Amino acid sequence: MKATRVAAAAAVALGTVWALRAAQAQQPGFKRTELQRHDLNVQGREVVQARADFDTGASIGKHTHPGEEIAYVLEGTLEVQIEGKPAMTLKAGDVFFIPAGTVHAAKNAGSGTARVLATYVVEKGKPLAAMVK
Repeated sequence: MKATRVAAAAAVALGTVWALRAAQAQQPGFKRTELQRHDLNVQGREVVQARADFDTGASIGKHTHPGEEIAYVLEGTLEVQIEGKPAMTLKAGDVFFIPAGTVHAAKNAGSGTARVLATYVVEKGKPLAAMVK
């Protein structure tokens, strides 16, 4: 009986990982590249730094992170929609902050590639992003 529960929990966890990868794969023209990941002195927390690349017209749909996102637009023009706030159009040199667990989305609003440097302070062991339906 215990082995069945463990197998079921493993299957659910694996299915969640596959679903997240499938959801991200459905975002053509968007790519998140992890640059570094380190444990913090705060128990259960880690910092992840990543570059997000948006091809012309590309977007990442509604999603959340298990912690804060601190971001800097490196290149291009990006429209960021944070739930409950008006959309923001940001250009190279602009910054934005997403509180933990907040639903948000972003799209390339320019005519060339848009790139963002994002730093996440998140709960260790959780997926970096979870898509929202």
